[in-house]
Amino acid sequence: MGEKIRIGALISGGGTNLQAIIDGCESGKIDGEMVFVGTDNPDAKGLDRARKHGIPRFVVDYRTIMRGVKDDPEGATLPPGFDLKKLMAKQNLYPKGADPKKIEIALKARATAEAALIEAMKPDPFDLLVLAGFMRNLTPYFIDRINIDPHVPRIMNIHPALLPAFPGVDGYGDTYRYGCKVGGCTVHFIDYGEDSGPIIGQRSFPITESDTLDEIKKKGLEEEWKLYPACIQLFAENRLQLVIRRSELRDGMVSERTVVKIKEKDKG
Repeated sequence: MGEKIRIGALISGGGTNLQAIIDGCESGKIDGEMVFVGTDNPDAKGLDRARKHGIPRFVVDYRTIMRGVKDDPEGATLPPGFDLKKLMAKQNLYPKGADPKKIEIALKARATAEAALIEAMKPDPFDLLVLAGFMRNLTPYFIDRINIDPHVPRIMNIHPALLPAFPGVDGYGDTYRYGCKVGGCTVHFIDYGEDSGPIIGQRSFPITESDTLDEIKKKGLEEEWKLYPACIQLFAENRLQLVIRRSELRDGMVSERTVVKIKEKDKG
């Protein structure tokens, strides 16, 4: 067993992936320990899971904070270091052509809530932050304050679809409605877009003609509970490396994308 990493988690709901990570830490499948569980939802049932394992917990009431900014965006007290111009340039959450004023208000509201999140995390330093059903998109304001070294991402997420297919909040639902014959889940690092960061790992499962959406979700969750701890362990073993993949396209242009390379395990 290697040196343990410190893991913080953010949740919004029941926390079944959180439980898989906690169990992985306690069983030794993950060389890590949970140092906090935070949520944007005061009613998140996953907080009970953390409490049962003696893990520090906190709640940041996103809804109230964001509503306050949206009600008075000009009079809102913005967080330290807030630079609207830089955030507008970096963010990929909102499509081109969207109303700039609406984007401005949304970024102000999200960053204000994220500043409260960062403050709540301060008492418990961490090496990796895992999003375990955290239903909030993160802005560059938050990401850049967690990813101190841009070459060493520290925010990991699990998504209920085989990315890049079906980003967004309803991956399994989209998989079902599209009539896919294979479903799956993806663990990836967070970037400035929605479910667009470098892929760490994926697991798939077959979909039969008789499968309902509930059955697809059940199959997917069973794969999630295996995949997420395994990817966290790769991080703990320092085996995840970001590399630039360059590919020449048919028109002669060159595509560049950051991908995750999984290094061989150190035999020493």
